[in-house]
Amino acid sequence: MTGRDIIKITINLVIVYLVGGAILAAVYAKTSPIMFKNAVIEKERALKALMPEADNIEKLGDWKPHGKAAEYFVAKKGDEVIGYVVQSFGKGYSSYINTLIAVDKELKVKKVDIISHAETPGLGDEIEKDDFKKQFAGKDLNHIKLVKIETTEYIQAITGVTISSRAVTDDAVKNGVDFLIKALKGGAADGQ
Repeated sequence: MTGRDIIKITINLVIVYLVGGAILAAVYAKTSPIMFKNAVIEKERALKALMPEADNIEKLGDWKPHGKAAEYFVAKKGDEVIGYVVQSFGKGYSSYINTLIAVDKELKVKKVDIISHAETPGLGDEIEKDDFKKQFAGKDLNHIKLVKIETTEYIQAITGVTISSRAVTDDAVKNGVDFLIKALKGGAADGQ
């Protein structure tokens, strides 16, 4: 192989990389607004599913669990506050677990929804099952605690999925509710 062949191959590779990069940039530019719009629609759907009795769900502010942008909301029926929703993230086995938590006026959990995650299919994704998520209903901050034994007082871990269970329970839900309590009392700085 001569120096001329090496230059020819190098030029061909550079051209292929530049064309491929331009195609990827064009595809991203075209699909990025669509993905953003779909994410907004999905969040609105999830908020409404968490608080179906609410006429209006308004954003109260932002915060950053694990450095990720999250929001919190107030749910109203007419002019009456009926509850709150806080978005939170928990550090799981394979990913950050994006979670929405609905609480009533007394700040007890009503419902939990897992928005997105990349936990192990067939194992870590058990956190999406209703049997696990329903355990949170009616729990206050002191009872949002993961245990490995059968319980109704606390949250029972999913067998073989302790890291993901803990990420949702002790990290996302507990920290989200704790933040919300502090924010509503004026004790949490916006974005903390």
